[in-house]
Amino acid sequence: MKISRLKLKHQIFLIVVFTVIIFTCMEAYFYFSFYNLTQTRAANYGNKIIEQTRQKIDSVFSDIKISTNIAVDNRKIQEFTTAEDDYTRDIDVGNYVIDLMEYMRSFNSYVDGIVINDNEGRKVYSIDTKTGDIFFLHTYNEFITKYKNDSKALGKGRFTDLLKDEKVGNEYFFYVAPIIESLGGVHFSERTGFCSIMVNIRKLQELIEHTELTPHSALYILNSSNEVIVSNNTSFRGVLFNDILSADRGSLTSGVKTKINGEKVIVQETGLEQADGWSIVSIIPVHELTADMNPIKHNSIIAGIGIILSLLILGYFFLNNLTRPVMGLVADMRKIGKRETGFRVKVRSTNEVGVLAYDINRMIDKMEDMSSHVLNTQARLYESELSKKQAEFAALQSQINPHFLYNTLNCISSIGLEYGSKEIAQITSCMSRIFRYSVKEDELVRIGDEMECIKAYLQIISIRYANKFSMTVQIDEKLLNLQTPKMILQPIVENAVYHGLERVDAGGELKVSGHVDANGDICFMIMDSGRGMNEEQLGSIRARLNMEYSNQDHRPSGKNIGLSNINKRIKLLFGDNYGVVEIISKMGCGTTVTVNIPAMEQ
Repeated sequence: MKISRLKLKHQIFLIVVFTVIIFTCMEAYFYFSFYNLTQTRAANYGNKIIEQTRQKIDSVFSDIKISTNIAVDNRKIQEFTTAEDDYTRDIDVGNYVIDLMEYMRSFNSYVDGIVINDNEGRKVYSIDTKTGDIFFLHTYNEFITKYKNDSKALGKGRFTDLLKDEKVGNEYFFYVAPIIESLGGVHFSERTGFCSIMVNIRKLQELIEHTELTPHSALYILNSSNEVIVSNNTSFRGVLFNDILSADRGSLTSGVKTKINGEKVIVQETGLEQADGWSIVSIIPVHELTADMNPIKHNSIIAGIGIILSLLILGYFFLNNLTRPVMGLVADMRKIGKRETGFRVKVRSTNEVGVLAYDINRMIDKMEDMSSHVLNTQARLYESELSKKQAEFAALQSQINPHFLYNTLNCISSIGLEYGSKEIAQITSCMSRIFRYSVKEDELVRIGDEMECIKAYLQIISIRYANKFSMTVQIDEKLLNLQTPKMILQPIVENAVYHGLERVDAGGELKVSGHVDANGDICFMIMDSGRGMNEEQLGSIRARLNMEYSNQDHRPSGKNIGLSNINKRIKLLFGDNYGVVEIISKMGCGTTVTVNIPAMEQ
C-alpha cells in the first residue's frame, strides 16, 4: 500500500510515529556511543598512566645498566678480578674499586648495594648497612649462583627474580652483569667475575605510589616470573596474578574489560624496554573514570524523554486542528469536480487552509469568466494558423526549381555549339557543373570533386580574361578521395582573381595547391601574384578572422565575406585548430591564403 493513498490524518500519525521511533533510535545510539566513548577514555587514560610509569621505570633501569656497564668495563675492576696475588687485589686496586662503587651508590639513589665477585668467590663491595647483610647469607649465594651459571648472562646483564629473606620478611632483586676481561691478558675476552647491583625497592615503591591514579586504581610492576616487584596496593605484593594474566597477554596491551571481586575494571599491560620479560599492569575501575560524565548521561536521557513526549503532544494537536479543515476542503473540492454550478468552497478557518479556500473560490470565478473568452480565442487562432499555412504553401510554389536552372544552362550550351560559339558553350557548361555541384545536399564531399569545381571556375576565368594570367592546380593524388567541406576554396580563388590579378596588366599567376602537413592535416594554399594588400587592410582581415563569431558584424562587404564564412564553417565543423590559419600579403607582391582541415576518409 502506497503512503500517498492514505488519508492526511493517517499520514501525520505515521510521521509522528516514525519520528518518535527514529529519535528513540538516535537516543539509544548516542547513549551507547557515549558509553563507548567513556570506555575509550578509560583505556586512553590507562595507556597514558602506564606509559608515563613505564618511561620512569625504564629510565631508572637504564641508569642502573649504564652505571653497571661503566663499572664492569673499568680497568681497575677487571684487574681486581684477574689479579693473582692478594696484595695487588686488596691494596693496589682494591681501594680504587671500593671508592668507585661508593661513588656509584651515592650518585644513584636506586642502588642499595654493589658487589664485585671474581670467579674464585672473592669479592669487594659497597653496601647499605640496612640491607647489606643479605650479601653474606647462604640464601643469597644459592640465589645468585643460577644467574652466574646462566649461559644467557654471558653476553649481557639481566634483572633477577625476587629474593625473599625468610628471617626478616624482606624482598630483594638485583641486576647481575658479567665482567669480561678486555685488557689483553691471559683471560682476554673471558668472563672473570660478576657485578651484582641491589635495586632499591623502597624508591621504586615511592615512584609507583606517587603516580596519579583514580582513588581505587592499582599499578603493579611484574618481573619475568609475574611476581609483583612493587605496587601501590601492598596486599598483592609477591602474589602471582593468575586470574588476571590468564587472559591473552596480547589483548592486555590495548586494554581488557573484566571483573574483579564483582567490579568492572580495565586491565592493561605494557612491557619494559630495559628489562626483558618485565611489565607494568594497571587495574582501573570503570566507574571512577566515568563518574564525572554520569550527569551528562542522565540529563541526555531526561531530555530525550521530554522531546518524545513533546512530539506525541504535537502530533495529537495536528491531528485534531489541521486535518479537520483539510478534510472539509477535500469534500467541497469533490463537489466542484462534479461541476455543480454555482457551488463554492466553505471557509471553515482563518489560517492557511481558510486562505486556500478563499483563493479556490476566486479561482473558480475567474475560470468561469475565462471559459467564454477561451472559446472565442481558439476560433481566432484556428483562422490565423490556416492563413499562415496558406502563405507557406504559396512561398513554396514560388521557389525556383534548381534542376530547371542547370537544365537551362545545358540548353544554352547546346545552342552555343550549334551556332559555333565555343566560348558560350564552355562557359555555360562550366556554370552548369558548378551550379550542380553547389546544390548538392552533402556538406562533406571528395576533395577531387572540389578540385573539379575549381577547375571549371578557372576555365570560365580563362575565357573571361583571354588567358591574361596563368592558373595551375597542384593537389597530391592521395588527397583526392579524402573529404572536405563543400565550396571552401572557390570563394578564395574568386577573391584572388577579382581583388588581386584583375588589377595587374599581364603576366600574373594563380596557384592552388594541397598537401599533408607535419601534423597529418590537409593544408590548402591559394597563391596569387596580384596587387596584394597594405598592412592596414591585412590587419583588419586578420582581426576579423580572430574575432568571436558572436561579436562579428553580420553585414560584411568585399572579400571579407568569403573568408569569414569559410573560416566560420570550418571551425564549427572541426574546432578552433582549423580554418583560415594564415594570410600573407604585401602590396605589389601578391597574397597567399592557407586553409587547414583534418584528413578524413569517406
